[in-house]
Formats: sequence, C-alpha cells, structure tokens
Amino acid sequence: MIRLATAASLAAALLATPVAAADTKQQSCTYQAQVVAAVQNARLDRVKERDVAEAVAATNPTWPDNYNNAIPIIAPWVYQQKMSTVRKENLGEAWLELCLKQ
Repeated sequence: MIRLATAASLAAALLATPVAAADTKQQSCTYQAQVVAAVQNARLDRVKERDVAEAVAATNPTWPDNYNNAIPIIAPWVYQQKMSTVRKENLGEAWLELCLKQ
C-alpha cells in the first residue's frame, strides 16, 4: 500500500497544473482512477509497459489531456503487481479511495 501512496502522491504533484487546479479533488481523483483502470486494462491485454501510453491514448480516453502525463508514473506501479492481483482487484477503485484520503 505504501507504493500506491507514493505513486498517488507523485501523480497528484504532477497533475498540480493550472488546468488540473480547476478540477475539484473528487474530479481529479476520479480522472486519476480512470487512468489507473486504463493502464490495468492495457496490462490485462498484454500491452508491454513501454507501449502503455500509446495504447491508452488509442482508446480515446475521456479525461483531460494533462492526465495522460500520469501514465508513466502509474504504469510501473500497475506492472509491478502480480498478474493475479491485476486480474482480481479493481486498482482504479483502490487508487480513488487512497487519493480521496490524501
């Protein structure tokens, strides 16, 4: 869980841009959780970690473009998880819960 907290903190710092500043905490955490879920889906689809950003972009995500900057920070965390965890757990939901607590 410590690694998730570190990744969430890094993503939050990265997204502290003027565009993201207009988002409420709930909106920002929701967008971040959507990014995590997209990275998780890419992993489930056997996308190589180095290709994740491109694969996620190809899905035409609905979050603001600046949230794509979090993909290189989030992807290593998702790819470190055991595949059984990636299959069984909702990582986006876990991210949202932790993000809202920060």
